[in-house]
Amino acid sequence: MKIITFGELLLRLASPSYTKLFQKDSLDATFCGGEANVAVSLSIFGMDASFVTKLPDNDVGYAAANSLRYFGVNTEDTVFGEGRMGLYYLEKGASQRPSKVIYDRAYSAVALAKRDEFDWDKIFDGASWFHWTGITPALSDELAAICEDACKAAKNKGLTVSCDLNYRGKLWSPQKAQDVMKPLMKYVDVCICNEEDAQKVLGIESIGTNINSAEINNDGYVSAAETIAKLYGCSYVATTLRKSYSASRNGWSALLYDAQQKQAYFSAEYDIQIVDRVGGGDSFAAALIYSLINRKSSRDAIEFAAAASCLKHTIEGDFNRTSVSDVEALLKSGGNGRVQR
Repeated sequence: MKIITFGELLLRLASPSYTKLFQKDSLDATFCGGEANVAVSLSIFGMDASFVTKLPDNDVGYAAANSLRYFGVNTEDTVFGEGRMGLYYLEKGASQRPSKVIYDRAYSAVALAKRDEFDWDKIFDGASWFHWTGITPALSDELAAICEDACKAAKNKGLTVSCDLNYRGKLWSPQKAQDVMKPLMKYVDVCICNEEDAQKVLGIESIGTNINSAEINNDGYVSAAETIAKLYGCSYVATTLRKSYSASRNGWSALLYDAQQKQAYFSAEYDIQIVDRVGGGDSFAAALIYSLINRKSSRDAIEFAAAASCLKHTIEGDFNRTSVSDVEALLKSGGNGRVQR
């Protein structure tokens, strides 16, 4: 089953270990990006995953594409042309010092992309699933139109469409996000979000939750998921539930609302000692897509997705390098961390 993802591929420049940016005289360079992270996870899970983007027509762009091919991700529909490689700088937080992300992605190749550069009918031939995020249409008005073109073509070809709302306040305002994203939601079958995404992108609030004090009201999340499913006709709404005790320690669980069953399912909660949390939501999205494609029950799907993203928090870099067997081992062990011999 072929899965298509579409978005921006970035060069991540991170301060080594938990140092401040430029505290050392070097930065760790890796490639990443919301939808690309999903494609890598799916490929590691054994799925046929493709990533579509536009990259600069130079050695950096080719290296970026090769970083995905290393994991078996198909990049044959990637466009190469004018523009630069988008960057982001990362300073990983620890204890009470939060992580920081600085974007440097203006005039990147994908931000300069044009609608006629992507033949979506051809791209979607033989595919069954299309995944995108709210980050991509935030990069330019043209990309918002490209996302709409892609969604329309996907629905016309009978693909399932998933979207991780992924609100980024450094890219656009809540009002702009709602103006763009609400019309696109009519194409979405599987909506993935957290409480901030739902509030900023769709204007739907999870009542009774305070992320700053690690207070989560399950009923508020269920109500928000029900509202999203009803308003936009989504078959599933998945929400990650993060209790931020500090930058180093989080409580992590998730909710899946099954609109057909009109039932909400909560995963087990994991107490995570964080190595690198960036990409955690993408690993959750990938594992959920994998589970739904493989017809896991809603309960099993949310357990698998939460466990996979739990493991990602323990891995350096944006990519989740865990296999299906790794996730299944966590589900069986409950997270005791004992050495496997």
